[in-house]
Amino acid sequence: MNSLAPTSVHEMENVTSSGLMASVIISNFNYASFLGAAIDSALALHWSPLEIIVVDDGSTDASRDVIESYGDRIRPLFKKNGGQRTAYAAGFALSRGDMIIFLDSDDLLDPEILNAVVPLWGPNVSKVQVQMRVIDREGKPTGAIFPPFFHVPTPTEIRRWMLTSSAYPTPPGSGNVFSRKLLNAIFPISDEFDYAGDSYTLAAAPVLGDVQTIARPLASYRVHGRNDGAMTAIDVSRFSAEVKRAYSRYAYAYRLARQAGLRPTTDAVRFSLSTTPYRLASFVLCPQKHPVKGDSRLRIVLDAISAVFIPQGMTITSRLALSLWTVLVALLPRNLAETMIRWRFVATSRPKALLGMMRWLRVVR
Repeated sequence: MNSLAPTSVHEMENVTSSGLMASVIISNFNYASFLGAAIDSALALHWSPLEIIVVDDGSTDASRDVIESYGDRIRPLFKKNGGQRTAYAAGFALSRGDMIIFLDSDDLLDPEILNAVVPLWGPNVSKVQVQMRVIDREGKPTGAIFPPFFHVPTPTEIRRWMLTSSAYPTPPGSGNVFSRKLLNAIFPISDEFDYAGDSYTLAAAPVLGDVQTIARPLASYRVHGRNDGAMTAIDVSRFSAEVKRAYSRYAYAYRLARQAGLRPTTDAVRFSLSTTPYRLASFVLCPQKHPVKGDSRLRIVLDAISAVFIPQGMTITSRLALSLWTVLVALLPRNLAETMIRWRFVATSRPKALLGMMRWLRVVR
């Protein structure tokens, strides 16, 4: 781990006189081909004071060369491979910002993201989340934007959704600006259930503060075939892993909520329409590795139908569509069920007519 020079008096005066300081922490592992673009997007932010910390998590490609080419414009940190969670923690320990962005090294930030966030900032804010546009490997927009945010949720709604369904509409890590107050409350992380740092930050935000939302794409999510969060082809092993992650993530949020004096629903994750498709795909495609004990097709279907009546940040048509999808996948023969699963998880495989219907029903934008 690199030792960094202490902060200068001039820098501290700059922070004090300029108000809110921003830190962009870029976590990287073997993404040398994308890393330069991520760093460039952080350097282009219309904000001061600003620090950019690049944490390389034991890369074996040309990432070090890319990082060192930026000289003193960034603060580099090279560490042994330990997963994104450890990269988040190491970068946060070096940071000084009031507003903190964990930027994945294959994603991009819009120059004005921080200017858009500040009007919503306040002492009780845990994070401000924005929409993300999907880009391809070369950085070209695909036309997709997520989360759809047909309705801009209030912090109270988001907290209620999290406590009753274990889920709320949120972008992955790069689409969020976190408060130092929130991160101080959860780092260093002692309850280690996942290698992904955003599992902890996204789960904690609604129960430890207010989540504010900007329904405007101010960051870009790159889909290139090696993402943890997006599929370009069906990977059966991913489904059981995502189900485990969802259950563990809610158990973590549940404990934080109880400690904060809130009253979370014990089995809320059963009624998450974000998790149900993974749960059913796991059970249908690889039942021997399905992680939920005592699960069955009937139980999953009944939970999905119940979830239609539990608000969780989706339009009613989205909830009905996901419930219908669950019923069909549970009842159809294996080959047809696999097609339905592919359409759900591999967006590029969807027929144009289906995509048009999903947009008309306000399931996607």
